[in-house]
Amino acid sequence: MRRLSWKLLISCSIILTLLTASILAQQTNEVPSLLNKGKYVPDIGTFLQIGANSPAGYSWDGKDVYFRSSISGASQVYRLTDDAWPYQLTTFEDGIDFFTLSHNGSMAIVGASIGGSEQSQLYLTDPMSGRVIPLTDANDIQFGSVSWSADDSHVFFRSNEENGQDFFVYSLDVTKGTYEKIFGDSSGVTGYNAIADISSDGQHMIIYNFTSNVNNDLYLLDLKTLEYQKLTDDDGDVSYYSPTLMPDGKTIWLTCNNNDDGITRMAKMTVGSPEVDFVDDGWVDPKWEIDGLSFSRDYKYMTALVNEDGFVRLKLREVESGKELPAPPLEGMVGGGYFDRDGNVLISYSGPTHAPDVWRWNPHSGELKQLTYAIYAGIDREIFNPPQLVKYTSFDGLEIPAFLYLPADYTPGTQIPFLISAHGGPESQFQPGFIRNFQYLMLHGYGILAPNPRGSSGYGREYLNLDNYKNRKHSLKDYKAGVEWLIENNYTAPGKLAIRGGSYGGYVVLGMITEYPELFSAAIDVVGIANFKTFLQNTKAYRRALRESEYGPLSDPDFLDSVSPIHKAHLIKTPLLVIHGENDPRVPVSEARQILEAVISNGGIADSLIFPDEGHGTSKRPNVITSYRKQIEFLNTHLGKSK
Repeated sequence: MRRLSWKLLISCSIILTLLTASILAQQTNEVPSLLNKGKYVPDIGTFLQIGANSPAGYSWDGKDVYFRSSISGASQVYRLTDDAWPYQLTTFEDGIDFFTLSHNGSMAIVGASIGGSEQSQLYLTDPMSGRVIPLTDANDIQFGSVSWSADDSHVFFRSNEENGQDFFVYSLDVTKGTYEKIFGDSSGVTGYNAIADISSDGQHMIIYNFTSNVNNDLYLLDLKTLEYQKLTDDDGDVSYYSPTLMPDGKTIWLTCNNNDDGITRMAKMTVGSPEVDFVDDGWVDPKWEIDGLSFSRDYKYMTALVNEDGFVRLKLREVESGKELPAPPLEGMVGGGYFDRDGNVLISYSGPTHAPDVWRWNPHSGELKQLTYAIYAGIDREIFNPPQLVKYTSFDGLEIPAFLYLPADYTPGTQIPFLISAHGGPESQFQPGFIRNFQYLMLHGYGILAPNPRGSSGYGREYLNLDNYKNRKHSLKDYKAGVEWLIENNYTAPGKLAIRGGSYGGYVVLGMITEYPELFSAAIDVVGIANFKTFLQNTKAYRRALRESEYGPLSDPDFLDSVSPIHKAHLIKTPLLVIHGENDPRVPVSEARQILEAVISNGGIADSLIFPDEGHGTSKRPNVITSYRKQIEFLNTHLGKSK
């Protein structure tokens, strides 16, 4: 007589248990009573386990999809083939910074750094096995902006190895592992250079040259002779993005904001002429900014990412005919542009109640397939609540857009505790993607207001530049107007208000509690600027020129002092929590230590979390959970909530 294996016995036991439970459920027609008792609000640590997946690459034959995910606790790359279980390619302890697949799909370049330093090193990677070979080993140098040559024999990248300040462009032979500089020098094109496009014949490269975050030029480099020409010629702050040199070798599609209203729109250029011709053919509504253009490898299809008041919509069309193709039926934050040879497009999708995932859309058949499934850590998505777009008027009559988050059970007219969320940049935009801690806060009775004050992108060049240099404090007044709007509309009341922001948003936090000491009952500064002068002196050299154009130059120290919260720290009455990383290359940790010392020495209330293994923010899951647990405890304590 043969014995049943232990695996088979266990399987039979499980099946019997499930059948018994099913029969009992049918007989009683009841869900176990404990699951129905009380309001289900998981711990913040559980919320922070909710996953996120984003596209990283797509093979031209459509067989292999590459995506990034933090499911392991740090951002890594996975390969998805057909319907098989995802194969993890990278295992870097601190995760990866970027992944660039070769054209033939046989190789990839991974960028990875240590401890939040952002000094990315390059690794040649086998996208089948995950085997890696280091190409660079200089942790005081940053490598990036990686592109493959048309024949996959070389990798192009930018590096600041020559002087630590300027980024020049290099070419690396993947058969030898040696590289050489091909663009930029200390007496020629200096500053922040990055690769924008490689022509289909492999003969030319388009290069970005940035002089500030809102101004750049384009150069065309001949990859055989290494001779180059400047493509653009303009006055003032003008941005050129997403340039693609078409197969005719003359036409360049791109986006640009060099027009009367400063809206970033679709345009064309011809090599040899700096004139920009805006394309207004009805495909994209001209009132919206375009966040990016992309083309399929065979130049049959093009996409546009259209920014509609913070939401992003994907538009597609055929290049030759101009015929618009159906867009994926998804509302929220849609991104993408990875095509395969059959015209399928790999896209990312997230929304206020949807964690980011990777999808594939066929505009010809209308087939939409979800390829990755972010974990929700056992949390029912039905308890999530979306925001509403609102607008309020600031001190000078300017209309400020903002996203208002309210608990699902909110009763109009009820005054509840509110968190004001200040975004970074400042040349960025708050967009209503999936924000785990926002959903947690709403379930605990908090409201959140996330404004896009002057200086934010997405609303045209004029709006973007309204907070530059001498107008720095005008954006703070926009936040104050948002608080006043909440109080006037009876959403909240004095004593129930907190503010939180990261990076430049951290400066906003410190600026608000020094300019308006009575306004908030709690403030959270995450990797924020306290002293613009020491910030500019100590930030990485390659960032200094870009930041001086926004905040003001070191040659004007009196102005920098006038807008630096450190010099008004004695006015701070608001309890302050400061969070920073020891290895931050953007906003050095000395900014956190300055403001903490000043507040404490003046008898103020200050607490802190300084992570020794993080940089500009927290990325490792244990640190992320520690940070948000501390923040929730801090908010609850100072806004009078118990839990």
